[in-house]
Parts: sequence; C-alpha cells; structure tokens
Amino acid sequence: MMYLCSMDAIAQFGKFLAIEKRYSALTVEAYLRDLTQLKDYGSLHFDTDNILGIRHPIIRSWIVSMMSEQIKPESVNRKISSLRTFYKWALTKALIEKNPMLKIQAPKKPKRLPVVIQDSTMLKALEFNAIHAREEENFEDVRDVVIINILYQTGMRRAELISLNLSDIHYNRMEIRVLGKGNKERLIPITHNLKATLDKYVSHRENIDIIDTEALILTKNGKRIYPRLVHDIVHSKLQNTTTQSKKSPHVLRHSFATHLLDAGAELNAIKELLGHASLAATQIYTHNSIKKLQEVYKKSHPRSVD
Repeated sequence: MMYLCSMDAIAQFGKFLAIEKRYSALTVEAYLRDLTQLKDYGSLHFDTDNILGIRHPIIRSWIVSMMSEQIKPESVNRKISSLRTFYKWALTKALIEKNPMLKIQAPKKPKRLPVVIQDSTMLKALEFNAIHAREEENFEDVRDVVIINILYQTGMRRAELISLNLSDIHYNRMEIRVLGKGNKERLIPITHNLKATLDKYVSHRENIDIIDTEALILTKNGKRIYPRLVHDIVHSKLQNTTTQSKKSPHVLRHSFATHLLDAGAELNAIKELLGHASLAATQIYTHNSIKKLQEVYKKSHPRSVD
C-alpha cells in the first residue's frame, strides 16, 4: 500500500477529477474543500492529520457535528458524496485497505410539501388569461391559454405536454393520449371547456407557417415548443393573478392533484391520472388536503378555539 500525506492525496485526487473525470474547476474546488474540512476536523478533534487514515467513526462524528450546526441535509449529503468519490478512488489506487464510507449512511432529506395554487386563484388565472386572449386574438395568446389549461386540467408533466402530437387528441372520446415516463401510455379525460380551448388553438395554429406538422404545441416559428418557453409562459400567465413566488408548470400539476383530492377524488384515480408508478408518490398530496381540512375545522368548529 502506498503512503501519501493528506495534501498529496488530495492534490492527486484533484488532478484525477480535472483530467480524467473532466470536472469543472468550480466542481473540483468544491470536492477538495469538502476533503480539507474533514481533514481539519480529524486533526482538531481526533489528532488524525492524514485523511487516508480516517475511519468511519470520525466521519460519522463530523456528520453529526454538521447537523448540530443546522447545516442543511442537502449540503451534508453533497459532502458525503465527495467523500464517497474520494475514498473509492483511494481504494483503486491502493492508498487505503478499507473504504470507510461503506458504513456511512446519508441523512434523510425532509419531505417538502408540493407548492399549490388555491383553487379560487387558479380559476381567476384561467378566466383572466382567457379574456386577454379573446381581446388580442393572436396565435401566441391563444396558445398560452391552451398550455395553462392543459397543464392544470390534466395534470400532465411539462415534458409530456411538449411531446403531444395532434393525433393524441381524441375528440370523439374526449380524452388525451399521454406518453409518460418509461414510455408508459395513459389516457386522460378532457372537459368540454378544454375541448373548446383546444379547438380554438388548433384553428389559430393553422394560420402560421408550420415546420413540425405533427406537434400539437408550437412556437410562433412553427416548431415544437421547448421546455424553457413553456416555463416562461406559465410564469408570465400566473404573474397577474398570484403573489406566490413559485410559478412553474409543475405547480399546476401539484394544484391539479390537490384540488381533485380536496373535491373527494380517490387517491388511486389521481395516481393513474398523474402517471405515478406507485401510490406512495401520490400520497404526498394528502398532506396538503389534511392541512386544508384543519383550516376549515379551526374556522368552523365551535370548540376549535379551546
């Protein structure tokens, strides 16, 4: 087994990241900073000045100290990832005999509740943008309205919206065919309101020079729409009706699921509409609904103030 001091080992690892892995200078700097922090911690608290001699109890102690300092789990996990890469490299170079990271578990990230727009606010947004489109009557305004309506009324993902073709809209059966993750196909019902909005959009779509003839949602140049433009459209169209900081296509998906659940829809039905592989992914929306029920209880029940 080769012997290197901490600084030599860290320097060689930096060259490996930069030359063989072709990581950016900033990424390499972040990795080396994490290793230096662990080395300093071992030196200060355990009188161990060589990072190659550090064992898993010291690494665990470092993780606990970071958590006690209120460092976010995401940041701690990034540092753990740096250590995993380093010690795996050191093992392949015969710099260590055992990988101390094999006994290290990353701290769990706290679950974040989905950001949701209130149903009353969402209806105002749809109405406001529909009125604006009627006043302007141009392709882009009509297209933007159909984007908002499809995302909110079907709960589909942004990528699924982008991949929609004209042939995926089945007017007679009042449904949209969606190709989701893993090429899994699902059918989502559409309302008469959404059908009318789609009809209007398709009519305006024929007034531009079309390059991607199969694509449903197009740019003004006739090409299939792209992710950044969809995000910007949603953000812009929600700007006038909600003060909520996050205004993304996925917020509309979250709102779709939560509003269905609030209205009494079964969780399994929502799972199928969203295209989730398991019910566990859908259950996160129950937290928002429980929160709403608690608010209603506090406002309505005579003993809620006790």
